[in-house]
Amino acid sequence: MKDLVLTARAKDASEAYVTPEACGLRAAIEYKDGANPRKAIVTITADEAFEGVIRMALPLGMARPRFFLPGFIYGTNRGEVPLAVRCNCPRLRESGDFPASPWWMARSDRLSHPCAFAWEDGRLSGLAASPYYLRRDGAQVAWEPGEAGAFGQYAGFGCSLESGEVWTTLGYENAPWFFMNSRDARPRAPLGENCFALEKGERVVARVYCFDLPAEDERGLHDALKWVYAKFHEPPRRRSAPIEAARDIATAIARDAWLPERHSYSCFVKDLGDRLDYKPLPSITWTNGLSAAVPVLMAAKLLGDEAMRAQAVDCVSHIVAHSMNEQSGLPFLMEEGGKWSNRGWWYDNQNTPGHAGYLVGQSVYYILKAYEWEKRENGAEHADWLAFAGRVVERIERSRNADGEYPYTFSEATGAGLEYDSLGSSWCLAASALYCRVTGERRFLPAMLQSEAWYHDAYIRHAEGYGGPLDIEKNVDSEGVLAYIRAARHLHEMTGDGALLDHLRDALYYEYTFKFCYNSPIKVPPLSTVGWSSCGGSITSVTNPHIHPMSSTVLAEMAYYLEKREDAYIRGRLEDTLLWSCQCHNTFDGEFGYGKVGWMSERFCHSEGLLTEKWPDGTPASTWLVLMPWAGGSLLEGIVPLILLNGGKFLQSVL
Repeated sequence: MKDLVLTARAKDASEAYVTPEACGLRAAIEYKDGANPRKAIVTITADEAFEGVIRMALPLGMARPRFFLPGFIYGTNRGEVPLAVRCNCPRLRESGDFPASPWWMARSDRLSHPCAFAWEDGRLSGLAASPYYLRRDGAQVAWEPGEAGAFGQYAGFGCSLESGEVWTTLGYENAPWFFMNSRDARPRAPLGENCFALEKGERVVARVYCFDLPAEDERGLHDALKWVYAKFHEPPRRRSAPIEAARDIATAIARDAWLPERHSYSCFVKDLGDRLDYKPLPSITWTNGLSAAVPVLMAAKLLGDEAMRAQAVDCVSHIVAHSMNEQSGLPFLMEEGGKWSNRGWWYDNQNTPGHAGYLVGQSVYYILKAYEWEKRENGAEHADWLAFAGRVVERIERSRNADGEYPYTFSEATGAGLEYDSLGSSWCLAASALYCRVTGERRFLPAMLQSEAWYHDAYIRHAEGYGGPLDIEKNVDSEGVLAYIRAARHLHEMTGDGALLDHLRDALYYEYTFKFCYNSPIKVPPLSTVGWSSCGGSITSVTNPHIHPMSSTVLAEMAYYLEKREDAYIRGRLEDTLLWSCQCHNTFDGEFGYGKVGWMSERFCHSEGLLTEKWPDGTPASTWLVLMPWAGGSLLEGIVPLILLNGGKFLQSVL
């Protein structure tokens, strides 16, 4: 295992990192051998007053490393594909222009875990270290769970193809560019508030944990993250009981977001004091429509609210009755003014116009979920819902390419596949798998199993999924895998094949790479003032640096896995996700600075990224100040099944 290499950059100096001595610093490193990871105790003493960034690098000895800075960089962040896209994110290339660079640095809270790893040819190497420092009794102390003190300064993490290293830093840089969002990237800023400061004679002690592990493939990352999770885990706060959260969220959506003339829910609802303002942004799923209606349908049974159920049934029935494109045999994805089309708000982010596989599969999946729920829980059999789903499944099952992958985009004219290369299209696999499980149909099963194996080998095994939400142009994300998780679960239910349970575990582990393991110190209200916890929430993508609640939708799949196999890591992540999900909404009017009881938005800005919403005085807000039904629906979809599972006994076992 290589030794750490220390360099520093002083405030107002050049951008180059130089020896600590050149910055008036002395460094000593003591290694605690005999374990993997190896603990390095780094003591830095200031012979002169210092302000700047101190970098601790671990040389990897790899020729072409695939980096993993969880939530921030996966592999090269697709640096090997064309860069001419509208939605930018950090990409790694040995040479290239914006947004590609051979190295990247970021503040620690841009990552979900305080670590940086790299994999190549059967080996995983990297480091973990504290994500921030505290001030206690006049000294600076590295935070780890149990350490007390006032917040001092963030740390940072980075990686370099150029030098073949991963880094952790005292202080931080966002370099060579800082992405506020995918279309607002800012050049490397001069050192200022991001500096780590030491007075003359002061010293600081850092603890760096260095890994060098055998790893057959990139899934070795998960073994390292289990250690990081155990070391730095900090549970979310306990706010509402699950039944209270479900009641408040569902009631708010049904009361304040339902638009009867549209047979759907508004995407945004803003409280103007004397009235509510609606921004529908129509879609049959993903941002309103079915992604809100079906979870509300589930909550209506829990709450015994027939009016709430009637809304959801109306939404599903309207989509089934009117959305079908007779030419393609696939649903149109939005309705505006009585006209159906695929020109939703995401349309201009598509390379190829047509039916988006992500949304086609998701819509059919939710219609089937509603069908099964209504039949089982309410004794109502909606034959037209099942027939609609069956027709679409017949079409998508003819659309796979030679690899077994479903289309990213289907033709509006014929339903043929036009574009592929997307884990997000596994929503089609999830829809077909659920259809076969609900109906007992098995003729599609052999081909579906081949497709599942393809998605696992092409995406899951490499811990790099992309092609989920349509607004990030196939950048790496945490959403596409949520469809694959559902598909693997339903295929296992039908076959009992243990390999599918292994694949479900691998996919859950991949999703957890985006899920915070500790509670980052938030600095921007309302999240900074209400006590909101980041642990249990998943970063949306490497493009959209915020947390939103879609990962909560697979709580039932985590519970399914635990019914088949005990796994302490999955159980811990389930507990985190459940607790996180019960503390993101208003428990009283205006708790998050806006709205009514049960209101929540999709946006939780855990870092400097996406701080584009403003309070009335113009200062940044760390959440959108609106009700977003699909966001609350994501929590309902996850929470309600756990409340009902085994008569509530499952919840008692995890809380």
